[in-house]
Order: sequence, then C-alpha cells, then structure tokens
Amino acid sequence: MKIKTSDLIGPALDWTVAKCEGVEYRWMASSGGDYNGNWWWKTRSYSTDWSQGGPIIEREKISVIPFDDRWEARCACTPHRSVAQFIERRGPTPLIAAMRCFVASKLGDEVDIPEELLR
Repeated sequence: MKIKTSDLIGPALDWTVAKCEGVEYRWMASSGGDYNGNWWWKTRSYSTDWSQGGPIIEREKISVIPFDDRWEARCACTPHRSVAQFIERRGPTPLIAAMRCFVASKLGDEVDIPEELLR
C-alpha cells in the first residue's frame, strides 16, 4: 500500500527507516497493546529511541527545529543530479520528523508499505 512519507508513524516509519538502512526486519505477534495489539517492531525503534535514531540524525546531518506545536526536520539529498536539494518533513516529535525526512531523502515522497503495518 502506498503512503506519503509525511504520514509515516509507528511501525510503518520504523520499517521504512530499516529499509533505508539495509537492516533486516523481524515481526512478532503482540498479545499486549503495542501498536493496536496487532504487530510490533521487534528490534528497531528509530522513531522513538534516541540511541537508534540519533546516530542517523548525526550521520545524515539532519537539522531539527521547533515549528509551532510540532517539529520540523531538514536534510539534503542528491536524488538524480549532482546538486543537493533540501527535504523537509514535520512530526509531533523531533525523532519522528527526522526519520520522516530521512526516509523521504532516500525513498521519495511515497513508499510502499505492507498493509499489516498500517493496522
């Protein structure tokens, strides 16, 4: 299912960050309340854990600033040309904004997501 990178959150966002990082993902059924009791990300929480998302922000030189009641992240990318262009994404937290920006810089404005990630 196609989804805009600006709308990614939770397991869908963590999955796409892992995809950009070349990390193999693993899923486990959840009996608790994590992510609506359906599925949860077993090993990666880039969008909620600074020890996982922080190194990406530093490596990719993503800037994050407050924007009204949200956060805005900005990073450079060179998709199909030698001149860098800037990507901006917003989110409710600095990590979510930064990871949305990172995914957009690598995969574009829309990504294909397995449907079970959106439940």
